[in-house]
Amino acid sequence: MPRHRIFSGIQPTGEPHLGNYLGAIRQWVEQQEAPDRADALYAIVDYHALTIEIEPEQLAAWTLDMTASLLACGLDPQKVTLFRQSDVPEHAELGWIFSCVAALGDLQRMTQFKDKAEQNKDNINVGLFTYPVLQAADILLYKATQVPVGEDQVQHLELSREVARRFNRRFGETFPEPQPLLSKVARLRGLDGSAKMSKSKGNTVALGEAPETIRAKLKVAVTDPARLRRNDPGHPEVCNIFTLHGCFTGPRDPERLAAIERDCRSAALGCVDCKKELADRVVEQLTPIREAQAAWRARPDDLRDLLEVGRKKAAAIAEATMEEVRARIGVRGLAKRR
Repeated sequence: MPRHRIFSGIQPTGEPHLGNYLGAIRQWVEQQEAPDRADALYAIVDYHALTIEIEPEQLAAWTLDMTASLLACGLDPQKVTLFRQSDVPEHAELGWIFSCVAALGDLQRMTQFKDKAEQNKDNINVGLFTYPVLQAADILLYKATQVPVGEDQVQHLELSREVARRFNRRFGETFPEPQPLLSKVARLRGLDGSAKMSKSKGNTVALGEAPETIRAKLKVAVTDPARLRRNDPGHPEVCNIFTLHGCFTGPRDPERLAAIERDCRSAALGCVDCKKELADRVVEQLTPIREAQAAWRARPDDLRDLLEVGRKKAAAIAEATMEEVRARIGVRGLAKRR
């Protein structure tokens, strides 16, 4: 196994949005270009998507569309392993084994279950509760040593580390304890000023949206709540629009970002003009992604072929891990007779 192995996943529950792109996908693309890049596996986690009510045809379509979006963002299947979770059945097998290892009390402390249960009051299924166990299986199946995460996922990763410790203590040293690769982007609030960007709340921008739609959404986005008049001094540190400028303007033009911060604080730059400039930057950087999405969507057979290549690469690692796991827990003989 390489010195470092990265694993991460994304649910196919609609087109990825700014939160997905800035918090995860862009980081994945940057990591694959690093001169000392680690072995990296990225899964479209369609089993996780079953925790919400979704039609089979929709799940299949969104899975293929997520593949197109990831490729459009620059993920290179020659440099990383891109695959569909359900194509590697060992995810579910290890998930059950970990269900017999994980502590109930640890799961009960997961704050995301409470949030998701609140959002899905009519469908509070067991999968929502055990989601972190399958997530641990996703990660540890490949003996990943690093996992790119945002702040809201650190608790889930700690559960994966605890599951690894508990398994190792009971059955012998098998899994590493994966370390977090924290996102470079602070947790993004929704354009309505709410706690988090979310497709379900409709407070974000999808990567493939038309320029006029992007401009319209950013035009009414919430800014510094204390800045009531044009000549009020701003507070960039609490303004979500400035945070987005940090993501879209800062990497390409740090001097302009510094000027925006200065002019916002002195009221030389108003919120309307600040949002217009951000919209220009977002449209400029998302346009090639939108065009690449359309090109990939027109090639569904090629998308399926790429996922099959990824499946074979992922399956080779997963099968080796599960042979070891089965031997350690005492079921390898049974597995061979099936």
